[in-house]
Amino acid sequence: MAAMRNEAGPWVTVVGSTMIDQIAYAARMPERGETVVGDHFAQGFGGKGANQAVMARLMGAEVAMVNAVGDDSYGKETIENFASFGIDTSYVRREPGASGVAPIWVEPDGSNRIIVIPGANDGLTPEHGAAAVAAQDRVDAVVGQFEIGQAVTTAAFAAARERRAVTVLNPAPAAPVSAELAAVTDWLIPNEHEFAIIAAATGLSDDVQDPGALAAFAKGLGVRLLVTLGERGAAIVGKDGEVQRVATPTVEAVDTTGAGDAFVGAFVFGLASGWTEAAAARLGCAIAADSVLRPGTQRSFPDAARCREIIDAVASES
Repeated sequence: MAAMRNEAGPWVTVVGSTMIDQIAYAARMPERGETVVGDHFAQGFGGKGANQAVMARLMGAEVAMVNAVGDDSYGKETIENFASFGIDTSYVRREPGASGVAPIWVEPDGSNRIIVIPGANDGLTPEHGAAAVAAQDRVDAVVGQFEIGQAVTTAAFAAARERRAVTVLNPAPAAPVSAELAAVTDWLIPNEHEFAIIAAATGLSDDVQDPGALAAFAKGLGVRLLVTLGERGAAIVGKDGEVQRVATPTVEAVDTTGAGDAFVGAFVFGLASGWTEAAAARLGCAIAADSVLRPGTQRSFPDAARCREIIDAVASES
């Protein structure tokens, strides 16, 4: 049975990955065959799905997580972490074997390199994803990523469409989007690197600076498109094909790990709360910019009080 949640909403269901982030900070990255001495190490909870769920919850959404974790200590700790935020874990399965992990290298300028090892995330099935969405008392938005199989997200999004919930896909790590998944996706939110990879794979222009290329991409996949551009903000393709640019606050980044997930969680919260898409994108940019001021992934996210300050500030400007 699902945990009781506040009817005020919005209600967001995240069908996606959980990982244990293992973060190494170093003055420079090693070359092939080389060993370097790092500055320091941190371990925390991550995975794109988990990060987006936590961010949406910190924003004030009622959140359910749909996932599979291992029967190891990491799996137990992951479920406890969700519970600490008040996230519904009724649909998190325990699978034999190891939970997912993500070794991360962070350079002095805050940029990062990540290797994702899915582990138990691969145990999530389309049947489980669809059933979890169908079982919700209420669902306003369903979010997915590419750290689990596209078939799982497709089934969950199809169930969401039946309930008239908005579906938001963050195609990361980058891969071509299946026709079946595109058909049940309302919003596609890649970053500029993911956009370039997916566009090139589908024979479209990968020039993120060209409004025509962005519009052609959205039309070709039949989705609403929002591309995150790091310190340059975001680009939204309107229903009419016009491209709107949204600026982000200027900050000095310490660690960009998880910033994209912070954006998605905040954007979905805004969209599911009835904000305009442009206002929801501005909210995502503001939250992501705040997150890069601190190291780590989920622990870099602004707390609930700071999120409310940002929500109020963006709302007053919209």
